[in-house]
Amino acid sequence: MTGEMSQAEVEEASSKYLFQNYSQTPLAFERGEGAYLYGLDGRRYLDLVAGIAVNAIGYSHPEWVARMSGQISRIAHCSNLYMCRERAELGERLASIAPGGLCRSLFVNSGAEANEGAMKMAVRYTGRGEIASALNGFHGRTAGSLGATGQEKYRQSFEPLISGAYRYYRYGDAESVKEVVGRDTAALLYEPIQGEGGVVSADPSFYKALRDICTDNGTVLVADEVQTGMGRTGKWFCTEHYGVTPDVITVAKGLGGGLPLGAVLATEELAKVMVPGTHGTTFGGNPLVCASGCAVIDIIEEEGLLDKVSRIGGEWISDLRAIGSDRVREVRGRGFLIGAETDSEETAKGVRERMMEAGILVNVCHGSVIRLIPPLILSEAQRDEFTRLFAEFLS
Repeated sequence: MTGEMSQAEVEEASSKYLFQNYSQTPLAFERGEGAYLYGLDGRRYLDLVAGIAVNAIGYSHPEWVARMSGQISRIAHCSNLYMCRERAELGERLASIAPGGLCRSLFVNSGAEANEGAMKMAVRYTGRGEIASALNGFHGRTAGSLGATGQEKYRQSFEPLISGAYRYYRYGDAESVKEVVGRDTAALLYEPIQGEGGVVSADPSFYKALRDICTDNGTVLVADEVQTGMGRTGKWFCTEHYGVTPDVITVAKGLGGGLPLGAVLATEELAKVMVPGTHGTTFGGNPLVCASGCAVIDIIEEEGLLDKVSRIGGEWISDLRAIGSDRVREVRGRGFLIGAETDSEETAKGVRERMMEAGILVNVCHGSVIRLIPPLILSEAQRDEFTRLFAEFLS
């Protein structure tokens, strides 16, 4: 019978039966509510990780639970051989919030798959064979998205699977982009904020330069908003902050509200090249996950979470900078995607462990960066609880 294991039994079974490909904290949860997770050990934890930016509306949101319960009692999955009402509804909702003419959606199961689909579409549309992406970027772990990921530590030992089609530019450096983008470049991928790379952004002029360079070369501009999209930075899509409209946006994580859902958003012109047989997935866009995507969008709108994230996140960054510790080199980010770069990996690890002892979950990325990616429903009091403990630790 499932759901009866103790913490110790979970640890034992995980060690005995599962691939050991994750570096895991010995902590398991039985339920979540709002911005909190409840461990098998009975403790409550304030979650500032949100499933790595996935649980946008928190845990067990009453409206979401009601709509998912109703949906699963009707139909959870059907084949893409047939039309699907929930899929059509989510496509319509995404078209209503996407910038520019991005009115078509292709639904998949993850961000990596969304990036794969975007690259396939760009190659088919342009007839070209090269992809440009940023050093220090992250676009996924499947073979194609791994090739686009400009971090050697992720590609190491998988070189036989990676195509020679990828060219890498320095993030934030328009001249570097010009060196790798030309008439053979099908697509240029960029993150409006590099999440796994340590919450790194560039001057707004850089994103405008990307748009101009791609337009001049007939290259498809792809914004990877897997982590930054769906309200995380205070707008539906982070690229809106910079006044730049890409040709394609890829999303996932927060879109599904906890269920596996990703999407490629594209213009009519680009989408038309993806005819039957060019791409597909058994589970992508099934009724359950699409109903979840619709619920997430509705709840974000109904509760005014975009404005809330913008306000609370902006105040949070200011408060963290005001701590003024020598052990924090920089605080950066936007909305509820915040990185506090510490002076060492040891400091970052110490913060994470101290916070967990105090009942707060935080994430460390890129070695020494404390990454804060909480549910969009986080309150001022919950934000301030972390900031107080963080300041105490640093002092």
